[in-house]
Amino acid sequence: MRLHWSMRTILLLLFLLSISGCENNTKQTESIVPPVGNEVNSDLSGTIVMMTNRIDLIENGTFQGYADQFKLKYPEANVEFEGLSNYATDILVRLSTKDAGDVLLLPVNLPAKELDYFFEPLDEKTTAGERFPSFSSYEGKRYGLSTGTTTIGIVYNKRAFEKAGITSVPRTLDEFYEACAKLKQAGVIPLYMNYGAVWPLREWGNTLVNYMAGNPEYLNNMINEDSPWQLDNEWGKSISIARTLIAKGYVEDELFSNNWEISKTKLAKGQAGMYLLGNWTIRQVLDVGASPDDIGFFPFPYDNNDTHYAPIHSDWFIGVSKFSKNKELAMAWLNYFVKETSYKDDWGFLPADGSLKPAMPQYREFLSYKPKLLDTTVQSDAFIDLANRAKLSFWSGDYIQELLAAPDLQKAFDELNAKWKEARAETQVASQP
Repeated sequence: MRLHWSMRTILLLLFLLSISGCENNTKQTESIVPPVGNEVNSDLSGTIVMMTNRIDLIENGTFQGYADQFKLKYPEANVEFEGLSNYATDILVRLSTKDAGDVLLLPVNLPAKELDYFFEPLDEKTTAGERFPSFSSYEGKRYGLSTGTTTIGIVYNKRAFEKAGITSVPRTLDEFYEACAKLKQAGVIPLYMNYGAVWPLREWGNTLVNYMAGNPEYLNNMINEDSPWQLDNEWGKSISIARTLIAKGYVEDELFSNNWEISKTKLAKGQAGMYLLGNWTIRQVLDVGASPDDIGFFPFPYDNNDTHYAPIHSDWFIGVSKFSKNKELAMAWLNYFVKETSYKDDWGFLPADGSLKPAMPQYREFLSYKPKLLDTTVQSDAFIDLANRAKLSFWSGDYIQELLAAPDLQKAFDELNAKWKEARAETQVASQP
């Protein structure tokens, strides 16, 4: 049975926990100023834990390498890492028990008004130059730093395209389907959807509909509708494309297996042709053996128009836990990780300064097709509250999996609309004096 954690449940748990342990009852109102640059603080010592979704970087030693460099600066300090495979869901449970490490990625479905319950505010020196000022902030305080800047598109294997006789990347949806048919005919998995891993399905839901519409407020505006899921709007178009790919056999056969790691190798070897994912995927595919010359990147042609939108948004934000026992060391590591390690450059993120002049050729290829770049906006507390009330895990991909498997998409949409309408009614009642 799958558990759905609402913010009200989390806060109740926190209240109950605070009764049994009062060590964290005093609410901190001042941010901790961390040492940055070449400063050395001999008093920084102890061990902290960083929670992350990048299990691969724990296993291959990359994160430990960053920690070893940090230890040269702070010899008495140690950084350990814990990875969560379903981070968006699991981290909420961990926060509810005050067991979420010292430094962690901010939950994407946490209302801004509740950031102060779980995270330490960051000082102005730490947040100077942050590209996404409207995110991870509340009432003038910032609680997280961006770990990278991303876009979404089709990561593809050029050798697989050549094998299938595809001489140019598809620029329309019809051409995209034609490319899929040619890849299948050539014995290549056209698009690895990673249905069994679940989280990659987010791209077919809230990610895609937001930029297909050319309106970064698309999801936020759903709070004004009782029935936002319709076959003829962006939701219907996006899910229908994914369902078409499945129906025509243009995706992997083993749908219910979590083959994320396997899929990267298949794409690297040209056994799979494409992903619909973020640019961060490119580095991971290269790391499992793909030649840089074999991997390309182009905007997803979600319709038959001449041009298409593509989002520019932050990857995860990272902050310091309110429940950390070593906040000063945690702040020092936060600054070091974001500003001094090579994480952003090494793992496939676009430049953080807004220049959009990336060094990797795959990004330059993507921009050469001249997509309309759309800056994303933070999801409003009202939207997050409605999603939680409706028990819809927008950020995990679970409900997208259900929509793709539904025998009748209209009926599945009707069920979502009913939950949404009920949640709206509850919100209106709750807001009445």
